[in-house]
Amino acid sequence: MPAAAYDFYAAGSDEQISTAEAVGTWRARRIAPRVLRDVSAVDTSVELLGSRLASPVLAAPTAFHRMAHDEGEVATAAGIAAASSLMVLSSRATRYPEDVAAAAGPWWYQVYCLRDRDITRQQVERATAAGARALVLAVDAPYVPPKATAGLPLPLPQDDELCRSVGLGTRLPGWEQDPVLGLDAIGELGRLSGLPVLVKGVLRADDAQACVAAGAAGVIVSNHGGRQLDRAVATADALPAVARAVGDAVPVMVDGGIRTGTDVLIALALGARAVLVGRPVLWALALDGADGVAALLDSYRTQLSTAMALAGAARVAEIDGSFLHG
Repeated sequence: MPAAAYDFYAAGSDEQISTAEAVGTWRARRIAPRVLRDVSAVDTSVELLGSRLASPVLAAPTAFHRMAHDEGEVATAAGIAAASSLMVLSSRATRYPEDVAAAAGPWWYQVYCLRDRDITRQQVERATAAGARALVLAVDAPYVPPKATAGLPLPLPQDDELCRSVGLGTRLPGWEQDPVLGLDAIGELGRLSGLPVLVKGVLRADDAQACVAAGAAGVIVSNHGGRQLDRAVATADALPAVARAVGDAVPVMVDGGIRTGTDVLIALALGARAVLVGRPVLWALALDGADGVAALLDSYRTQLSTAMALAGAARVAEIDGSFLHG
Protein backbone atom coordinates (compact mmCIF):
# COMPACT_ATOMS: atom_id res chain seq x y z
CA MET A 1 0.00 0.00 0.00
CA PRO A 2 1.16 3.61 -0.36
CA ALA A 3 3.46 4.70 2.44
CA ALA A 4 1.11 7.51 3.46
CA ALA A 5 -1.76 5.04 3.82
CA TYR A 6 0.36 2.68 5.91
CA ASP A 7 1.46 5.55 8.14
CA PHE A 8 -2.15 6.62 8.67
CA TYR A 9 -3.30 3.13 9.62
CA ALA A 10 -0.31 2.32 11.82
CA ALA A 11 -0.02 5.60 13.68
CA GLY A 12 -1.07 6.17 17.25
CA SER A 13 -1.56 9.52 18.91
CA ASP A 14 0.95 11.73 20.71
CA GLU A 15 4.01 9.67 21.78
CA GLN A 16 2.37 6.39 20.61
CA ILE A 17 2.97 4.78 24.01
CA SER A 18 -0.40 3.03 24.13
CA THR A 19 0.01 1.79 20.57
CA ALA A 20 3.49 0.47 21.24
CA GLU A 21 2.67 -1.41 24.43
CA ALA A 22 -0.54 -3.11 23.30
CA VAL A 23 0.97 -6.31 21.90
CA GLY A 24 3.35 -6.81 24.81
CA THR A 25 0.63 -6.74 27.45
CA TRP A 26 -0.94 -9.86 25.97
CA ARG A 27 2.42 -11.58 25.55
CA ALA A 28 3.27 -10.93 29.21
CA ARG A 29 0.51 -13.30 30.39
CA ARG A 30 1.31 -16.94 31.06
CA ILE A 31 -0.96 -19.97 30.70
CA ALA A 32 -1.37 -22.79 33.21
CA PRO A 33 -2.44 -25.66 30.94
CA ARG A 34 -4.62 -28.53 32.11
CA VAL A 35 -3.56 -32.07 31.25
CA LEU A 36 -5.37 -35.38 30.81
CA ARG A 37 -8.38 -33.73 29.19
CA ASP A 38 -10.16 -35.03 26.09
CA VAL A 39 -9.16 -32.59 23.35
CA SER A 40 -9.60 -34.98 20.45
CA ALA A 41 -12.21 -32.60 19.02
CA VAL A 42 -11.76 -28.88 19.66
CA ASP A 43 -14.65 -26.53 18.88
CA THR A 44 -13.76 -22.83 18.53
CA SER A 45 -17.25 -21.73 17.47
CA VAL A 46 -19.31 -19.21 19.44
CA GLU A 47 -22.73 -17.60 19.28
CA LEU A 48 -22.77 -13.85 19.69
CA LEU A 49 -25.99 -11.83 19.74
CA GLY A 50 -27.70 -14.42 17.60
CA SER A 51 -24.88 -15.00 15.09
CA ARG A 52 -23.05 -18.33 14.99
CA LEU A 53 -19.38 -17.74 14.20
CA ALA A 54 -16.48 -20.08 13.48
CA SER A 55 -14.39 -18.48 16.20
CA PRO A 56 -14.57 -15.64 18.73
CA VAL A 57 -12.44 -13.42 16.46
CA LEU A 58 -14.30 -10.53 14.80
CA ALA A 59 -13.13 -7.74 12.48
CA ALA A 60 -13.00 -4.41 14.31
CA PRO A 61 -14.26 -1.21 12.68
CA THR A 62 -11.47 0.53 10.76
CA ALA A 63 -11.76 3.41 8.32
CA PHE A 64 -10.99 4.04 4.66
CA HIS A 65 -10.34 0.53 3.33
CA ARG A 66 -9.98 1.77 -0.24
CA MET A 67 -6.57 3.11 0.77
CA ALA A 68 -5.53 -0.53 1.19
CA HIS A 69 -7.40 -2.15 -1.72
CA ASP A 70 -9.44 -0.93 -4.69
CA GLU A 71 -12.53 -2.89 -3.60
CA GLY A 72 -12.27 -1.52 -0.08
CA GLU A 73 -14.80 -2.70 2.48
CA VAL A 74 -16.56 -4.94 -0.05
CA ALA A 75 -13.45 -7.13 -0.31
CA THR A 76 -13.04 -7.04 3.45
CA ALA A 77 -16.63 -8.16 3.96
CA ALA A 78 -16.27 -10.99 1.46
CA GLY A 79 -13.16 -12.30 3.21
CA ILE A 80 -14.78 -12.12 6.63
CA ALA A 81 -17.85 -13.96 5.35
CA ALA A 82 -15.66 -16.67 3.82
CA ALA A 83 -14.09 -17.23 7.24
CA SER A 84 -17.54 -17.39 8.90
CA SER A 85 -16.73 -14.38 11.03
CA LEU A 86 -18.46 -11.05 11.66
CA MET A 87 -17.59 -7.58 10.38
CA VAL A 88 -18.07 -4.32 12.22
CA LEU A 89 -18.41 -1.77 9.43
CA SER A 90 -16.97 1.65 10.19
CA SER A 91 -19.10 4.74 9.62
CA ARG A 92 -15.93 6.05 7.95
CA ALA A 93 -16.17 3.38 5.25
CA THR A 94 -15.35 4.08 1.62
CA ARG A 95 -17.97 1.77 0.13
CA TYR A 96 -21.73 2.06 0.49
CA PRO A 97 -23.38 0.00 3.25
CA GLU A 98 -25.65 -1.69 0.71
CA ASP A 99 -22.66 -2.86 -1.35
CA VAL A 100 -20.84 -4.11 1.73
CA ALA A 101 -23.95 -5.91 2.96
CA ALA A 102 -24.28 -7.74 -0.35
CA ALA A 103 -20.84 -9.32 0.18
CA ALA A 104 -21.03 -9.77 3.94
CA GLY A 105 -22.17 -12.41 6.36
CA PRO A 106 -23.45 -11.06 9.66
CA TRP A 107 -22.31 -7.49 10.26
CA TRP A 108 -22.66 -4.69 12.77
CA TYR A 109 -22.40 -0.97 12.14
CA GLN A 110 -20.09 1.31 14.11
CA VAL A 111 -21.49 4.76 14.70
CA TYR A 112 -20.29 8.05 16.14
CA CYS A 113 -22.84 10.47 17.52
CA LEU A 114 -22.15 13.67 15.61
CA ARG A 115 -22.96 17.25 16.56
CA ASP A 116 -25.60 17.19 13.86
CA ARG A 117 -27.71 14.28 15.09
CA ASP A 118 -29.66 14.30 11.83
CA ILE A 119 -26.54 13.07 10.05
CA THR A 120 -26.17 10.32 12.64
CA ARG A 121 -29.82 9.40 12.21
CA GLN A 122 -29.45 9.13 8.44
CA GLN A 123 -26.37 6.92 8.76
CA VAL A 124 -28.05 4.63 11.27
CA GLU A 125 -31.25 4.33 9.26
CA ARG A 126 -29.31 3.49 6.11
CA ALA A 127 -27.21 0.84 7.87
CA THR A 128 -30.30 -0.65 9.51
CA ALA A 129 -32.12 -0.82 6.19
CA ALA A 130 -29.07 -2.50 4.64
CA GLY A 131 -29.19 -5.31 7.20
CA ALA A 132 -26.90 -4.42 10.11
CA ARG A 133 -27.63 -6.72 13.05
CA ALA A 134 -26.34 -4.38 15.78
CA LEU A 135 -24.89 -0.93 16.32
CA VAL A 136 -21.50 -0.31 17.92
CA LEU A 137 -21.38 3.13 19.54
CA ALA A 138 -17.82 4.46 19.79
CA VAL A 139 -17.62 6.55 22.96
CA ASP A 140 -13.89 7.25 23.36
CA ALA A 141 -13.60 9.94 20.70
CA PRO A 142 -15.28 13.18 21.79
CA TYR A 143 -12.39 14.86 19.98
CA VAL A 144 -9.89 13.48 17.49
CA PRO A 145 -6.28 14.16 18.50
CA PRO A 146 -3.43 14.56 16.01
CA LYS A 147 -1.87 11.29 14.95
CA ALA A 148 1.85 10.66 14.71
CA THR A 149 1.77 10.96 10.93
CA ALA A 150 2.09 13.71 8.35
CA GLY A 151 -1.62 13.86 7.55
CA LEU A 152 -4.68 12.09 6.24
CA PRO A 153 -4.40 10.82 2.67
CA LEU A 154 -7.68 10.88 0.77
CA PRO A 155 -9.42 7.48 0.80
CA LEU A 156 -10.48 7.63 -2.85
CA PRO A 157 -14.24 7.93 -2.32
CA GLN A 158 -16.36 6.71 -5.20
CA ASP A 159 -18.33 9.92 -5.57
CA ASP A 160 -19.34 13.14 -3.88
CA GLU A 161 -22.21 11.55 -1.96
CA LEU A 162 -19.93 8.98 -0.37
CA CYS A 163 -17.37 11.66 0.38
CA ARG A 164 -20.02 13.64 2.24
CA SER A 165 -21.34 10.53 3.98
CA VAL A 166 -18.04 10.04 5.82
CA GLY A 167 -17.49 13.71 6.48
CA LEU A 168 -14.56 14.17 4.10
CA GLY A 169 -13.80 17.47 2.51
CA THR A 170 -15.72 19.45 5.10
CA ARG A 171 -14.98 21.16 8.40
CA LEU A 172 -18.61 21.91 9.16
CA PRO A 173 -19.31 21.64 12.91
CA GLY A 174 -22.15 19.19 12.33
CA TRP A 175 -19.69 16.53 11.14
CA GLU A 176 -17.63 16.69 14.33
CA GLN A 177 -18.12 14.09 17.03
CA ASP A 178 -20.38 15.32 19.83
CA PRO A 179 -18.43 16.02 23.06
CA VAL A 180 -21.71 16.31 25.00
CA LEU A 181 -22.54 12.64 24.39
CA GLY A 182 -24.10 10.92 27.42
CA LEU A 183 -25.52 7.57 28.45
CA ASP A 184 -28.91 8.47 26.98
CA ALA A 185 -27.43 7.98 23.50
CA ILE A 186 -27.51 4.21 24.03
CA GLY A 187 -31.27 4.14 24.39
CA GLU A 188 -31.79 6.71 21.64
CA LEU A 189 -29.87 4.62 19.12
CA GLY A 190 -31.73 1.49 20.18
CA ARG A 191 -35.11 3.15 19.71
CA LEU A 192 -34.08 4.63 16.38
CA SER A 193 -32.79 1.39 14.92
CA GLY A 194 -34.57 -1.36 16.81
CA LEU A 195 -31.15 -3.03 17.08
CA PRO A 196 -28.93 -4.03 20.00
CA VAL A 197 -26.42 -1.29 20.84
CA LEU A 198 -22.93 -2.20 22.01
CA VAL A 199 -20.62 0.39 23.53
CA LYS A 200 -16.99 0.48 22.36
CA GLY A 201 -14.20 2.33 24.12
CA VAL A 202 -14.81 1.32 27.75
CA LEU A 203 -11.77 0.93 30.03
CA ARG A 204 -13.32 1.27 33.50
CA ALA A 205 -15.54 -1.07 35.52
CA ASP A 206 -17.84 1.72 36.67
CA ASP A 207 -18.36 2.97 33.12
CA ALA A 208 -19.12 -0.57 31.96
CA GLN A 209 -21.76 -0.99 34.66
CA ALA A 210 -23.31 2.37 33.76
CA CYS A 211 -23.50 1.41 30.09
CA VAL A 212 -25.22 -1.88 30.89
CA ALA A 213 -27.67 -0.10 33.20
CA ALA A 214 -28.44 2.32 30.35
CA GLY A 215 -29.32 -0.55 28.02
CA ALA A 216 -26.08 -1.56 26.31
CA ALA A 217 -26.26 -5.04 24.77
CA GLY A 218 -22.51 -5.46 24.99
CA VAL A 219 -19.32 -3.71 26.08
CA ILE A 220 -16.11 -3.55 24.06
CA VAL A 221 -12.95 -2.84 26.02
CA SER A 222 -10.87 -0.64 23.72
CA ASN A 223 -8.46 2.26 23.74
CA HIS A 224 -9.03 2.87 20.02
CA GLY A 225 -5.79 1.19 19.05
CA GLY A 226 -3.84 3.90 20.87
CA ARG A 227 -5.26 6.51 18.52
CA GLN A 228 -7.14 8.58 21.11
CA LEU A 229 -5.75 9.25 24.61
CA ASP A 230 -2.11 8.22 24.66
CA ARG A 231 -1.09 6.41 27.87
CA ALA A 232 -4.62 5.12 28.33
CA VAL A 233 -4.51 1.75 30.07
CA ALA A 234 -3.80 -1.26 27.87
CA THR A 235 -6.89 -3.30 27.10
CA ALA A 236 -5.32 -6.51 28.43
CA ASP A 237 -4.93 -4.75 31.78
CA ALA A 238 -8.40 -3.15 31.76
CA LEU A 239 -10.33 -6.25 30.70
CA PRO A 240 -10.42 -8.27 33.95
CA ALA A 241 -12.05 -5.54 36.05
CA VAL A 242 -14.60 -4.74 33.35
CA ALA A 243 -15.47 -8.43 32.91
CA ARG A 244 -15.93 -8.89 36.67
CA ALA A 245 -18.13 -5.79 36.90
CA VAL A 246 -20.38 -6.83 34.02
CA GLY A 247 -20.51 -10.54 34.82
CA ASP A 248 -22.94 -12.43 32.63
CA ALA A 249 -25.25 -9.46 32.05
CA VAL A 250 -24.01 -8.82 28.51
CA PRO A 251 -21.06 -9.99 26.39
CA VAL A 252 -17.74 -8.29 27.08
CA MET A 253 -15.36 -8.05 24.13
CA VAL A 254 -11.89 -6.57 23.70
CA ASP A 255 -9.57 -5.27 21.00
CA GLY A 256 -6.07 -3.84 20.83
CA GLY A 257 -2.83 -5.68 20.04
CA ILE A 258 -4.31 -9.18 19.64
CA ARG A 259 -2.05 -10.83 17.11
CA THR A 260 -2.24 -14.60 17.64
CA GLY A 261 -4.66 -17.32 18.61
CA THR A 262 -2.83 -17.62 21.92
CA ASP A 263 -3.64 -13.96 22.58
CA VAL A 264 -7.28 -14.84 21.94
CA LEU A 265 -7.11 -17.69 24.46
CA ILE A 266 -5.68 -15.32 27.07
CA ALA A 267 -8.38 -12.72 26.36
CA LEU A 268 -11.07 -15.37 26.85
CA ALA A 269 -9.44 -16.46 30.10
CA LEU A 270 -9.44 -12.82 31.26
CA GLY A 271 -13.20 -12.63 30.77
CA ALA A 272 -13.86 -11.70 27.15
CA ARG A 273 -16.54 -13.48 25.12
CA ALA A 274 -14.87 -12.46 21.85
CA VAL A 275 -12.08 -10.29 20.49
CA LEU A 276 -11.83 -7.84 17.61
CA VAL A 277 -8.80 -7.28 15.38
CA GLY A 278 -8.25 -4.10 13.41
CA ARG A 279 -4.88 -3.36 11.82
CA PRO A 280 -4.13 -7.01 10.89
CA VAL A 281 -7.27 -7.04 8.74
CA LEU A 282 -6.03 -3.97 6.88
CA TRP A 283 -2.62 -5.55 6.26
CA ALA A 284 -4.28 -8.74 4.99
CA LEU A 285 -6.61 -6.74 2.76
CA ALA A 286 -3.69 -4.85 1.22
CA LEU A 287 -1.75 -8.06 0.68
CA ASP A 288 -4.40 -10.22 -0.99
CA GLY A 289 -7.85 -8.66 -0.87
CA ALA A 290 -10.73 -10.84 0.25
CA ASP A 291 -8.57 -13.97 0.16
CA GLY A 292 -6.03 -12.32 2.43
CA VAL A 293 -8.67 -11.37 4.97
CA ALA A 294 -10.16 -14.88 4.95
CA ALA A 295 -6.72 -16.42 5.39
CA LEU A 296 -5.95 -14.12 8.31
CA LEU A 297 -9.13 -14.99 10.20
CA ASP A 298 -8.70 -18.69 9.43
CA SER A 299 -5.19 -18.48 10.88
CA TYR A 300 -6.51 -16.98 14.11
CA ARG A 301 -9.04 -19.82 14.33
CA THR A 302 -6.41 -22.49 13.66
CA GLN A 303 -4.00 -20.98 16.18
CA LEU A 304 -6.76 -20.73 18.79
CA SER A 305 -7.74 -24.36 18.22
CA THR A 306 -4.14 -25.46 18.75
CA ALA A 307 -3.72 -23.31 21.85
CA MET A 308 -6.98 -24.63 23.32
CA ALA A 309 -5.96 -28.24 22.72
CA LEU A 310 -2.58 -27.74 24.34
CA ALA A 311 -4.15 -25.87 27.26
CA GLY A 312 -6.75 -28.58 27.83
CA ALA A 313 -9.95 -26.88 26.62
CA ALA A 314 -12.18 -28.55 24.05
CA ARG A 315 -14.75 -25.74 23.87
CA VAL A 316 -14.62 -21.98 24.23
CA ALA A 317 -17.10 -22.11 27.11
CA GLU A 318 -14.57 -24.09 29.18
CA ILE A 319 -12.03 -21.26 29.17
CA ASP A 320 -11.88 -19.23 32.38
CA GLY A 321 -9.41 -17.55 34.67
CA SER A 322 -8.05 -20.84 35.96
CA PHE A 323 -6.10 -21.18 32.71
CA LEU A 324 -3.89 -18.23 33.66
CA HIS A 325 -0.82 -18.50 35.86
CA GLY A 326 -0.48 -16.11 38.76
